[in-house]
Amino acid sequence: MPARPRAPNLAMKRFLNPLSHLGNVWQLVRWSFLVVPVAVMAGSASALFLWSLDRVTQTRWTHPWLLFGLPIGGVAVGFLYHWFGRNAEKGNNLILEEIHEPGGGVPTRMAPLVLIGTLITHLFGGSAGREGTAVQMGGSLADGFGRWFRIKPENRRVLLLAGVAAGFGSVFGTPLTGAIFALEVVVVGRVQYDALIPVLVASVVGDFTCGAWGIHHTEYHIAFADSTARFAALTPQLLGATVVGGILFGLAGKLFAELTHALQHLFKKLVPYAPLRPALGAVLVIGLTFALGTRDFLGIGVASPDPHGVSILSAFTPGGAAPFSWWWKLLFTAVTLAAGFKGGEVTPLFFIGAALGHVLGVWFGLPVDLFAGLGFIAVFAGAANTPLACTVMGVELFGSPYLVYYAVACFIAYYFSGHSSIYLAQRVGVPKNRNVDLPADVPLREAREVDATYSELTFARLADRLARFEPKPISSQMNKQHRIVSRELGKIRIYLTPRERVAATGLWDRLNPRPVYREIINAAKKEGLQSAVAFMTHYGYSNGDKVRGHEMESANNRLTLCVEIIDQKTRLEAFCRHHGALFKDRTIVYKHVEHWAVHEEGLIEEDGSPDEVVDGDETPLEATA
Repeated sequence: MPARPRAPNLAMKRFLNPLSHLGNVWQLVRWSFLVVPVAVMAGSASALFLWSLDRVTQTRWTHPWLLFGLPIGGVAVGFLYHWFGRNAEKGNNLILEEIHEPGGGVPTRMAPLVLIGTLITHLFGGSAGREGTAVQMGGSLADGFGRWFRIKPENRRVLLLAGVAAGFGSVFGTPLTGAIFALEVVVVGRVQYDALIPVLVASVVGDFTCGAWGIHHTEYHIAFADSTARFAALTPQLLGATVVGGILFGLAGKLFAELTHALQHLFKKLVPYAPLRPALGAVLVIGLTFALGTRDFLGIGVASPDPHGVSILSAFTPGGAAPFSWWWKLLFTAVTLAAGFKGGEVTPLFFIGAALGHVLGVWFGLPVDLFAGLGFIAVFAGAANTPLACTVMGVELFGSPYLVYYAVACFIAYYFSGHSSIYLAQRVGVPKNRNVDLPADVPLREAREVDATYSELTFARLADRLARFEPKPISSQMNKQHRIVSRELGKIRIYLTPRERVAATGLWDRLNPRPVYREIINAAKKEGLQSAVAFMTHYGYSNGDKVRGHEMESANNRLTLCVEIIDQKTRLEAFCRHHGALFKDRTIVYKHVEHWAVHEEGLIEEDGSPDEVVDGDETPLEATA
């Protein structure tokens, strides 16, 4: 009996099928067609910005008296965003939020606003960078392009990523870093490759466009002694010093992020009226400048008009940075950005890292240019949670011989910066600390609170043990007893769709419609309610309508979302009455809830009887609103 012929392998069928390859080619051509115009616009915007930034910096150097105009410039920026900014005030965080959960979109006005605001900041001496401006211009132009040409919502996310990549890659002259940064910055600890080709095309085209306008980027040099070897040798001394440096670079990045957020909170308390906050920051910057007797820490800090001044470039040369130069630049930048001035954080982080690395190189007796370069990329890696992008940036800026050292410094800095970030809209994909229990994809602004609570408990337990002078038993017969203290609260849930907009009252509102769910949350924030968040849905139906759904990375503006607000019942009732126009004819559900706080008591025996514990459950109440 003849043997049956074997069925061809399925993989071989697909390989031999030309349609599958044509489909890949079509996807590449299609996405290139979509992102190339975005990249050209972003690269051109970066070129205009870098040219203008160089002009205003030169003007400030030749007219030192402009520093005294910093309060006026700050108030001008404050009112510019107060009158025209609206949600553009959130900057890079707004772009990240739109990538995670598409909603009201990124307003096109963000591009000119951040350009003007950043140039005013640098003209009068504010300590800021340029990455935030380029990324916001790229994201704003990309989202505007998507709206103008009616790109589907599921593709708008990829366009935003392309805009971020093109802006970052073109402003620093690092196209590969720009592509990786756009993919890595969205979620901490996880990189999604669904937009890999579009962001790479966008970053390369954006960088080429910027260069085509005649813009030249600053060159940095790290000497490499052995010209015959491809990579530097791994020596215990240099590797150990890199590990120590990575820890300090990560802590410096965390210090910058946390100090900036703390100062933002302080300025809001001291000056409730937002347009006037930059004036306070400007006065502090001027005071610090004259107290130190130097202007090295003003402006962008790449170079200095003083041959003996401290700058990023000088940090790569022996004697080019003082022991505390990194701290003063950190403080100047934190004050400037926290007060409401515009610009980026990355170039100041380069300054902070290069100056700190210079100091470490002197202490270790190792090449200061190498450690300045390691600090340059590693502090940014820790502050932005982008170790892969920063490792590649080291190769693009300094060359490949010290690649392993770049990776060691950036990865360790990333780990030691904890769940802090200059971008609080980042979400945690993989927690850095396995002992901290974090929900899936929780925003960093919430993860920081969990981190702080965990640290407080850890130190409290350590202090308690040291006070008792009792070693921890191998097998304990004792259990900790805790008590629960409850506090009654109320919760309302408002159901609506992302596409619903506030009724327009003028031409500006018609051109820039505001989503109702964002308006509700902003109103709750202004009235000081305890919590107000929007929950996006992915599959379901409402009010007997047909079942709707969308994939995790796309949006369906007809699918219902829920705005949840928590506070005391009386305050919730007052809020609904005060903003009745937002709630009219909408489904609102009220529930009674309890806030629980767990406090640690003493110790009890395993067979002992626990003290009485408050035990509560959620009791729904019917209410009308």
